Amino acid sequence: MTDTLRYRSLNATLRQRFGEKVYKLALDGGFTCPTRDGTLDTRGCIFCAGGSGAFTVPVGKDVHTAIEQAKTLVADKGGKKYIAYYQSYTGTYAPLERLHALYTQTLSHPDVVVLSIGTRPDCLPEEVVALLGELNAVKPVWVELGLQTVHEATARTIRRGYPLAAFDDAVRRLHEAGIEVIVHMILGLPGETPEMMAETARYIGQSGAEGIKFQLLHVLEGTDLAEDYRKGRFSVLTLEEYIRVLERCVEAIPADMVIHRLTGDGAKRELIAPLWSADKKQVLNAIHRAFERDGVIQGKHWNEVSAGSE
Repeated sequence: MTDTLRYRSLNATLRQRFGEKVYKLALDGGFTCPTRDGTLDTRGCIFCAGGSGAFTVPVGKDVHTAIEQAKTLVADKGGKKYIAYYQSYTGTYAPLERLHALYTQTLSHPDVVVLSIGTRPDCLPEEVVALLGELNAVKPVWVELGLQTVHEATARTIRRGYPLAAFDDAVRRLHEAGIEVIVHMILGLPGETPEMMAETARYIGQSGAEGIKFQLLHVLEGTDLAEDYRKGRFSVLTLEEYIRVLERCVEAIPADMVIHRLTGDGAKRELIAPLWSADKKQVLNAIHRAFERDGVIQGKHWNEVSAGSE
């Protein structure tokens, strides 16, 4: 059985939707975050070294120039259609006028077929959701929510800064506006067991979100997490441990949920641990071999989860 039959990948979904492979352009819109600007905190989340923007292209006054620059980074792949992904920090945390100008210009680029915005559930006021709904009528708009965990104790530890109810409310309002939702979760957060991680995956599956991104916890230089790691306050997952918990999560989500990512990679110059994650190709190959070996099928236990939630 091929990997595309074992789980619903983003690549296969995009090929079906747009008739060809679609590439992602990682952009930095110059945003900040309420956990950094003093609104909620000034330190950011404990794992954040730069708003997940290590591989992004800064967007200045000319959005199309930045998009063209980002295209050169994937030019060897021969793509013609692209997702413009505003990845760094909180992509809806700005005045409405700025968001309107930035995202309207982005969608006007002829090669951009999807606008994807990374943000926080507590940074989606009604007027911003309304704007995204209007833009979604032009081209598809996705909102990527950084949930990370459903466990409130862990959320406090990582300084997430909002309650789970804010996530539930954001998903509801985005769906009412016709917006597709992708949810980020981190595997290996300090103090979390495999059972706790699987509970987060189940919750995301039950939320109605269209997609999910699985992310391995990276310990990066310059973060509070790095200090905790060096003091021995927690340990990172081994590759085998990561694969085992990933398998549980994949089988606990609905079969029609798109898996946008099975793992992730941090900037090698900043990576402290786990060092095995530096070779993303090798990690993905190990995951696919394990899925085949273990007979993993996305949604295998989804009916059990659904029945248990009734």
